[in-house]
Amino acid sequence: MRLLFLGDVVGRSARNAVTQRLPGLVAKHRLDFVVVNGENAAGGFGITEEVFRSFLDAGADVVTTGNHVFDQREALTFAVHQERFLRPANYPPGTPGRGAGVFLARNGARVLVVNVMGRVFMDALDDPFAAVDRELMACPLGEQADAVIVDVHAEASSEKQAMGHHLDGRATLVVGTHTHVPTSDYRILPGGTAFQTDTGMCGDYNSVIGMDKEEPVRRFLTKVPGERFTPAQGTATLAGIAVEIDDATGLATAVAPVRIGGALSETLPPFWG
Repeated sequence: MRLLFLGDVVGRSARNAVTQRLPGLVAKHRLDFVVVNGENAAGGFGITEEVFRSFLDAGADVVTTGNHVFDQREALTFAVHQERFLRPANYPPGTPGRGAGVFLARNGARVLVVNVMGRVFMDALDDPFAAVDRELMACPLGEQADAVIVDVHAEASSEKQAMGHHLDGRATLVVGTHTHVPTSDYRILPGGTAFQTDTGMCGDYNSVIGMDKEEPVRRFLTKVPGERFTPAQGTATLAGIAVEIDDATGLATAVAPVRIGGALSETLPPFWG
């Protein structure tokens, strides 16, 4: 089984890059399952239903989110009826939407996707470790799920790495999002779980984590609030992680970064051929 996970989509240029390039990637490299983190896709803050649908139309199977999930108020409504749209599972009970789901891949495999948000340096949500454990207890890898993907939307590298080790051998892929900078520690952990501390963003890297440079730099220099942050609109880089999965165990056999276009050096997984 062949999986692609794309990191936080930031703004219009990134949306366009995803919707234009993803269909070709799915077809050319025979991708069985695609997850896109879309929480910054609409103007850099949140996501609309139209944008969500455009990702599905391009080949995404599930769209995950994070702390900006409800910045666009309409998400409170469409999160209820769009099963392929996930918000962090550790939001309080009663929050609209769902934090996990089982979805069919193109090859017929059952894929559990779980979205959680960290607590270190972020809003104080429920325990993300307990939230993931509950989902895996209800749908264990190798029993009700043929693959398990966990999007850990968190600020602290230590929290994301701790989650990777906590789930090693129980998940196919544990990948960090939120900090918008790809880390080089992609690897398969000893128990067979693919891991990366942060997959980076899909966006214009000639920016400050996806935003036009001028206002963030000015705020660092003056400590005075000013204009609203706006997404950089230069050529976007698609940044993500690819995983090859053992169909018998649901664990990873190969993992590699994906970077296409824009300012970063391009790389495709060697196992894509």
